[in-house]
Amino acid sequence: MITIILVVHLLIAVALVGVVLLQRSEGGALGIGGGGGMSGFLTGRGTANLLTRTTTILAALFILTSLVLARLAGGERVPSSILDEPSPPAQQQPLQPAEPSAPIAR
Repeated sequence: MITIILVVHLLIAVALVGVVLLQRSEGGALGIGGGGGMSGFLTGRGTANLLTRTTTILAALFILTSLVLARLAGGERVPSSILDEPSPPAQQQPLQPAEPSAPIAR
């Protein structure tokens, strides 16, 4: 089950990257590959709407598969807190003081 979801997740990721790269650059920061007239396979506004919708759907599917994979990878763990765990036992101190050693000669 995890393998199938992982493969679908990877395909969605590749498709999402492809769709984002197809979109026209609005800012033209470097002037690379964004401008260029109406010579695309679709025209202006129709392309933007189609690519925007496709990006939104793919992003939602990517997030959904990410959450499902995270849930499946978590297994059956019970959430715990360090406050729920008992404290480690304290080391026992000797009841009698240690024997004094020989006096130090001065």
